[in-house]
Amino acid sequence: MSHPAIVKDNVAVITGGAAGIGFAAAAAFARAGMKVCIADVDETRLAEAATKLSSVTSAANFMTSAVDVSRIESVTELERAVHERFGGADVLMNNAGIQPGSTLFDAPDNWQRIIAVNMWGIINGSRIFAPNMIARGRRGLIINTGSKQGITTPPGDPAYNVSKAGVKAFTEALQHELRNTEDCRVTAHLLIPGFVFTGLTAKGRTEKPAGAWTPEQTVDFMLARLEAGDFYILCPDNDVPRALDEKRMLWAAGDIVENRPPLSRWHPDYADAFAKFVARE
Repeated sequence: MSHPAIVKDNVAVITGGAAGIGFAAAAAFARAGMKVCIADVDETRLAEAATKLSSVTSAANFMTSAVDVSRIESVTELERAVHERFGGADVLMNNAGIQPGSTLFDAPDNWQRIIAVNMWGIINGSRIFAPNMIARGRRGLIINTGSKQGITTPPGDPAYNVSKAGVKAFTEALQHELRNTEDCRVTAHLLIPGFVFTGLTAKGRTEKPAGAWTPEQTVDFMLARLEAGDFYILCPDNDVPRALDEKRMLWAAGDIVENRPPLSRWHPDYADAFAKFVARE
């Protein structure tokens, strides 16, 4: 049994859908009999994705669209095109994201692009698609791809962390708004992948590290947790158990509650205390 929105002839739109987690989701939705729109900024990858998807479903049941999610007019045109072709969306997966790396005092253009794609892309997609999804009066899903880094905020890539922390806060606010909207049958969910081997994370590697999940594993887990009704879809890693993720997140919250230094779990003065906290049953 699957989520009521993921059924034959319903419509799924996936941004960043030409590769990685996005394409794995598009293929899974297509196998479920859904009509699928893959949106991506890279037209070459879109063409490759269309070829791959044609082995899963008929050309009549999918479309591709070149979209820059950071531009509201581009997302508005995507929503119009989906409505014209398929009548509207039942599932929206705001998945487009970039991670070129960042430092605190980077050139502002790098920060602006990361936040524009990773955070504003999700805000744009949700705000543009949600009203008509609600108006359809059908069970619907808005799935926003976040990151563990948006919760535990490890040092080393501050712009990415800021963007994904914003995705978490926005998706929480979106779900609160949806559940308080009269006659709304659409729900929002935060996908929190772990280490997934994709073009975004490969960094020159050609073989999947043992600790990483495949995009397909991630999507299978997501679908199972959507069926279960989870809002926070926290994916484990092969070498990082969920219990460890949970303790890292609890410790991060404890920095505020106990007035410890920011990111104390990476502070040498707190190394022993953090190790004992993690080891505690």
